[in-house]
Amino acid sequence: MSAPAALDERRADPDRGAAPRPRSVRRVPAALTALVVLGGAGLFLYDLAAVRAHRPAMRWRRELARLLERHAPADTGVVVAGAVLVLAGAALLFLALAPGLRSVLPLRSPGPPRPTGGPPEVRAGIGRKAAALVLRDRAMEVSGVRSARVRVGRSHVTVRAASHFRELDDVRADLEAVLAVGLAELGLAHAPRPRVRVGPADKG
Repeated sequence: MSAPAALDERRADPDRGAAPRPRSVRRVPAALTALVVLGGAGLFLYDLAAVRAHRPAMRWRRELARLLERHAPADTGVVVAGAVLVLAGAALLFLALAPGLRSVLPLRSPGPPRPTGGPPEVRAGIGRKAAALVLRDRAMEVSGVRSARVRVGRSHVTVRAASHFRELDDVRADLEAVLAVGLAELGLAHAPRPRVRVGPADKG
């Protein structure tokens, strides 16, 4: 089976050997968040225990109580502060749910799928920059290509090449064929579509 036919088969059957997008572990942000929550909870519990033991509350708590007495919920400052906190919470929630690792492209798993029907246990990925270097080396092998720049995205691979002695249409056709082979050999779970632009090389 030729490389273009293999790419068309993958696009027609995206679930065949598909791998989910890798997710960031986020150990450091999770640890920092846990420490902040633990410290705040410990501070509140200590202040609550001190008040229960007939001791004065901490100064920051008394200042907070005075501020709450002076300002009503409808005040402009309170509304603005609440809106900022809501936006910050929404941003943190989005970051927590987002997969992350946008620079890593999942590869098709060589192992069989799980008996339960889930994704394969073996997962692999390749960085976008590494994939771009592989495809750029392939593009430079085409006769007539003097220079090439490759940018790999999630859905498209953009190639800008400069040709200095062959017809531009012939170079473009050869580049498309070479990229199809290169993408098939990379074994990406979701093969991006190539976009090839060929222009004349600078004579200077």
